[in-house]
Amino acid sequence: MEKFGMPYYGYYALCISLVFLVHAVVRAKFGASKKLVPIKLPPGPWQLPLIGSSHCLLSRRRLPHHRMRDLSLRHGPLMLLKICERVVVVLSSAEAAGEVFRDTAFEQRPTSPALDELYSRHGMGIVFAPYGDHWRLLRRVLVTELLSAQRVDSFRRIREQEAARLVSSLQQAPAAAAASSPPQGLLANIDERLAVFVTDSAVRAIFGDMTMPDRAALLDTLEQALDFSSLFDLRDLFPSSWLVRMLPRNGKAERNRLEVVRLMEGILRLHEERRSAGHAADKEQDMVDVLLRIQNDKGAMGSVSLTHGIIVDMLMDVFVAAIKAITCTLRWTMAELMANPRVLEKVQTEIRHVLAGHERVREEALRDLGYLKAVIKETLRLHPTIPLLPRFCTQDRKIQGYDVPKGTILVANVWAISRDPNYWQDQDPDKFVPERFEADQTFNFMGSDFEFIPFGAGRRICPGIAFSQTNIEIALASLLYHFDWALLEGIKPEELDMTDSCGLEVRRKAELLLRPIPRIPLIDE
Repeated sequence: MEKFGMPYYGYYALCISLVFLVHAVVRAKFGASKKLVPIKLPPGPWQLPLIGSSHCLLSRRRLPHHRMRDLSLRHGPLMLLKICERVVVVLSSAEAAGEVFRDTAFEQRPTSPALDELYSRHGMGIVFAPYGDHWRLLRRVLVTELLSAQRVDSFRRIREQEAARLVSSLQQAPAAAAASSPPQGLLANIDERLAVFVTDSAVRAIFGDMTMPDRAALLDTLEQALDFSSLFDLRDLFPSSWLVRMLPRNGKAERNRLEVVRLMEGILRLHEERRSAGHAADKEQDMVDVLLRIQNDKGAMGSVSLTHGIIVDMLMDVFVAAIKAITCTLRWTMAELMANPRVLEKVQTEIRHVLAGHERVREEALRDLGYLKAVIKETLRLHPTIPLLPRFCTQDRKIQGYDVPKGTILVANVWAISRDPNYWQDQDPDKFVPERFEADQTFNFMGSDFEFIPFGAGRRICPGIAFSQTNIEIALASLLYHFDWALLEGIKPEELDMTDSCGLEVRRKAELLLRPIPRIPLIDE
């Protein structure tokens, strides 16, 4: 059969063609749909259904930041990973990191459904606060009040006392070991001793010298909170999945959070009672006193009300950051010194020359310990506490010629950048050589040199650099001034296990066991 002189199949083909033609004309004329513009995404490894390129990060011997560095050597300094539903761009060059940290479009941190659920109910500290007016006000409180140079200096007495207590505990141990039957050589778990020093210093600076009836319970609860924060949660990988959202919540984490709030609020009440009794002089103010004073000053925060919930979160942010960052750096520094006897001898010579005749380490002498500062910088270069710094893209952007769509998570691989031979050409970048910083003392970790950003960069750079630095310097100077140090019998420096493990921070996997040999006795005041 025919229709208008043509076969039926030709007639139907013509009709279908006309329909598509009319549809195309209408779309072009009235903009029924947007024209797709091709974008140039960064290169990356091949992807699998559902899990994306997650399989590329799985390794029994290599941590995620190691695998990311390995992949970036193949795909380039700007690399695209698909981690389940999350689109992640990994930055492995100082130039790419500089573009991101200078741009306000990347000032947001990625959200975590699991952590948001815990933190949004009880206030909002600076770590999880979105970039905006609220975050800026909290940042101002930290920079100008809690962690200002003047405030950090006011904690000097605490640091010196805790450093002396650390030395005293190690000096008393040899006598106890010699008096034991049979006599034993002292074996010190230096990791534990350093953790006690940092914890006690932080507790006194944040909560004061007042007696805390629930001190042990608070420290234990905070340690559990850190463990919960580092747990794997499917909601972070599949945020849009209704099936994942139906999974049961972590009831232990919620109960832990409530317990932290209860204990912290108890401390706040004790401080309020002390303040009302007139026992909180300005020069003796701890961080809780400072926050309560700002809370009572109605105009200090503008339209933002500094609630007890926000104070609790801010105190937890400061406490966790201090404990993890300072302890981790101290442990790595002592391990690197034991693995590098030449550096250990050189830094001890400097310390004992500058402090000659002193009965203990005083902070005014720290400014003259240039090589010790270089040792600390070199430790932070090789072992940044947080090796991967995350950011969230709030607007479409271009980086290094590649398109980065809104909603992308960006991760600066600080660990990889700090070991890149393109930036560290004077010496092997994987070797511990503090002289690279001794030669150029203007090179710092304040966020302007993007090849060395252990404390981050941009507006979200860590505000507690001075607080961390002073605690690290006085602890190391005290240990190296009063003691010589020896490894266990049979272990050579080059055989020391320097394997790292990853949690909230990158720490040394094995505990550091050393034999302290008293050289310069600490004289009690």
